[in-house]
Amino acid sequence: MVSGTGDAVAGGSGLRRALRLLEAVAEAGDGVTAKALARRLELPLPTTYRLLGTLVEEGYLVRLHAVRGYGLGYGVVGLYRGMTERMVPPEPAREILAELHTRVGAAAVLAVLRACDVVVAHTETCAAHPGPGATTGEPIPAHATAPGKALLAGLDPGRLGEVLGTGGGRLDALTPHTLTDRRLLDRDLLRVRSAGVAVEVEEHARGRAGLAVAVPAAGATAALAVVVSRADFAGRRWELEQAVREAAGPLARHLAAVPGAAASG
Repeated sequence: MVSGTGDAVAGGSGLRRALRLLEAVAEAGDGVTAKALARRLELPLPTTYRLLGTLVEEGYLVRLHAVRGYGLGYGVVGLYRGMTERMVPPEPAREILAELHTRVGAAAVLAVLRACDVVVAHTETCAAHPGPGATTGEPIPAHATAPGKALLAGLDPGRLGEVLGTGGGRLDALTPHTLTDRRLLDRDLLRVRSAGVAVEVEEHARGRAGLAVAVPAAGATAALAVVVSRADFAGRRWELEQAVREAAGPLARHLAAVPGAAASG
């Protein structure tokens, strides 16, 4: 029994080392050598070679002979693609976002809560109306974005604490306007629950603003948002809110009709 426990601990340690090694290759880029990785992670060189060999064999790294180093393998691409494909909403839902984007001249964003991250499920943007700076499958700051706050407002206190972190004090400041005090954020979420709409003005990025509403989906909740310039938002606040609310109803029906679409958890 003791031996089995030791094996499990050793296996867990080896798994963590392999994951750190994978992250280090991703950060360093193509061509990083085994010796450089061993120094960076403070691993014995034989251990580093053994882990690299396993990751290459499984397709998560490739050995780049031309530069005598390593790079990310295509197994990583497959994992990412598998995750993002499950988030993409059905075509009728995507058409609603596209129509909203065109009609109001704003980036349209669908976001979901996945584990403890607010993640982009789909965006409709253009050069004139850029989105939140994240693509499908990428997280956005829950406390500093309109879709994030729309999703946070629907959580019970325990789940809210999990998503924001049990420390509960300060939150990351992205701009001078970001709500970094948990108490101030809680007050803002109370307003979101009362009004049924979340608003952020230059909390996520300078010169940008947005609003969002929660959208019930099959077994989950999503948030539909628009993102515009700060100057544009000031004169179009109510027009944008009306457009988002009108789009949320049919969007909810399409999301509810397809279990797993824009899934969260």
